[in-house]
Amino acid sequence: MLRVVYHPRYNLGFPGAQRLHPFDLRKYARAWHVLHQKLGDRLKQHHVKVDAPVTDADLALVHTAEYLRSLRQSGVVAQAIEVPAMRRAPWWLLDRFVLQPMRWATAGTIAAGRAALEHGLAFNLGGGFHHAKPDAGEGFSIYNDIAVMIRALQRDARLAESSRIAYIDLDAHLGNGVAWCFREDPRLFHFDMHNSQIYPSYDSVAKQRVDCLIPVSPKWSGREYLDTLREQLPPFLDSVSRSASIGLAIYNAGTDVLEGDPLGGLNLSLDDILARDRFVIGILRERNLPTVVLTSGGYTSISYQAIARMILAFTVSQEKI
Repeated sequence: MLRVVYHPRYNLGFPGAQRLHPFDLRKYARAWHVLHQKLGDRLKQHHVKVDAPVTDADLALVHTAEYLRSLRQSGVVAQAIEVPAMRRAPWWLLDRFVLQPMRWATAGTIAAGRAALEHGLAFNLGGGFHHAKPDAGEGFSIYNDIAVMIRALQRDARLAESSRIAYIDLDAHLGNGVAWCFREDPRLFHFDMHNSQIYPSYDSVAKQRVDCLIPVSPKWSGREYLDTLREQLPPFLDSVSRSASIGLAIYNAGTDVLEGDPLGGLNLSLDDILARDRFVIGILRERNLPTVVLTSGGYTSISYQAIARMILAFTVSQEKI
């Protein structure tokens, strides 16, 4: 049975913060509310609780001590979340409404990794902070929860040191932080379809690290996008598993590919996104790969609907089996 990881502490922001950044600061809570409406008490069977935020020891598996110390400066946090006005905010405010929610969501990603290895499929309603590098945060990403999860699973011997990891990033933005975190680690195989005309397209180092790099044009229709994905993902997975087994698959299912998203610049409909998610998760589960799904970026008022529809599609299908 699939697992859904969530804690109310994931939700970011404070009154008025929505005017400073297009991110829907309550999208995790909205998605959870839809799941609860549709599933009722059955949601309890799928829910994995998060007991505490990620520890400093876990974060230190990926991030430098200097960077983690620098997060006690409001200016550093404000720059990473791309809200310059917050550089004058008291640090306790940013800690409570930005850092702590991201620490809870990072702990949720670790919990999702454990659940995926045990149960096969786990969704974290938060996470997917794929721009954070070992020594810097950027792009609304403070901690790289993807890398932290992998390192924590390896440390705890839940994921073998020799295991290959298939990372599929379909957020509208290049997952450059993940590429930097695994720049010298060939065990992670990185598939990335992203809008080639937006941030961080300038990151040539990250592009060189991605194993299967697929630039997407903003002019593409949903059909062109889905056709390309269906053509390219299976041979990527074949190539990764040809000489060694894949121990874990991670799907970064950003919803900023939705038409009208102010930062994504692509043209997928809600139905296109559901078709995308069904295909990716379906092919990973057909290959019996333990799969973690993260929600990543999404900056429209209906991003939460795409998240809820994805989870419901697999919840209902499993309940019918």
